[in-house]
Amino acid sequence: MNKYLEQLIELSKLDKEIDDFAPRIAKIEKMLKLSLEKEKEFKLQAEALTTDIAEAKLKKGKNEAHLAELSAKLKDIAKKSALVKTAKEVKALQLEEEISKEQCDFANDEIGRLEKIIELKQSNITLLEEKIAEAQKESESIKASIDTQIQEIEEERRSVYQAKEELLSQMSQKILTFYEKIRKWAGNSTVVPVKKQACYGCFMRINDKTYAGVMKQDDIVTCPHCGRILYKEIEEAKA
Repeated sequence: MNKYLEQLIELSKLDKEIDDFAPRIAKIEKMLKLSLEKEKEFKLQAEALTTDIAEAKLKKGKNEAHLAELSAKLKDIAKKSALVKTAKEVKALQLEEEISKEQCDFANDEIGRLEKIIELKQSNITLLEEKIAEAQKESESIKASIDTQIQEIEEERRSVYQAKEELLSQMSQKILTFYEKIRKWAGNSTVVPVKKQACYGCFMRINDKTYAGVMKQDDIVTCPHCGRILYKEIEEAKA
């Protein structure tokens, strides 16, 4: 195989490995992100319930204050009942007493309803706190695992970068410039194999003359359709 072509194939593989590191790290970090988002969602739900409980307690307090006022009013009506003399005054006090008692019943019902709401939401908060604790534990476990994996990837990346630096030091600047020019638009498909007489960059069939040149591997051959650098697959070579 042509020395320069061999170097280009190796450089293309190294560049692809380097470009794959970021998605690999992002995929690993996504696991932690999802776990942290779950924990955050539980906390937001607990905060919303806490706000609801505070509002319910405030309403309950207002009803209790109103109930105390009504109780005092009923006592006052009872005192007045002993002093009234006319039927009209008795009827007016009775009506006032009935209204006050209805309001007392409503206030008591509302207090009971609010107490149930507070109890239910407090129970939900307790469940959420358990879920938050579990999510935190999960996040810590994932983070520990991620730190180890990222460290391994970073070590692998340093090794690949070192291999690339060594390869670049051996390459012709002219060949390297030619490679980088194609890589600007072709990315990691700058150097591609030929399979079944087709370029595996653009997937177009190449002519017999170009194919023969690729099979010989004496020179650097580019695809006549897309301009990518071509090399033969082991299977093609055997065929």
